[in-house]
Amino acid sequence: MKKLNRIESKGITLIELLVALVICGIVIAGTYRLFVAQSKAYTVQDQVVEVQQSIRGAMEILLRDLRMAGFDSDGTTSKISIANPLIAGDQSVTVSYEYDDTHRHDITYSLMNGSLTRQLTIFPDVGPSTTTTDTLLENVDALNFGYGVDTNDDGAMDGNWVSAGGIGTAKVVAVRIVLTAKPDQTNPDVKNWISPRTLTSAVTLRNQTF
Repeated sequence: MKKLNRIESKGITLIELLVALVICGIVIAGTYRLFVAQSKAYTVQDQVVEVQQSIRGAMEILLRDLRMAGFDSDGTTSKISIANPLIAGDQSVTVSYEYDDTHRHDITYSLMNGSLTRQLTIFPDVGPSTTTTDTLLENVDALNFGYGVDTNDDGAMDGNWVSAGGIGTAKVVAVRIVLTAKPDQTNPDVKNWISPRTLTSAVTLRNQTF
């Protein structure tokens, strides 16, 4: 009888088992919550990086075209002339330049249905023009342009940035772009935690500063 009692004393009581299960449940729940939090943080960080890279990529394309505004090779074989190198707007801009001896490119950047679009119209010296429109960036909140003008023909920007309506007859020698975009809003974690990202850049119109 004493031997049997010694054997039974080595077992686990029901209360001890329940306590162990509760502790395991708490540990598992804590681990799961940590995993979920880390997954959300990773998703948010990934979306932040993605939208920042997308804004930079779209901005680089826009700046590249702005640098070409007014380019005219004036070569002996060129059949292209640039009458209006830049059409300024507060939320859009159109640049015109000679692509080669027989083609002129007119490119318009604007905000359409929440996306930054690039509309390219190719004008050949002979024949009809063709137009294509590409979406450079989605989920765009704002696209704004400011202009640096030269009123005394010294090739330098005078004073502060002006709106399109403040250009008047002055020559535009620089453009400032303010582009604001946000990540895809279908993910509630991203929607609740990530604010829109803004990138501001300025470019000198090298074909206009002389």
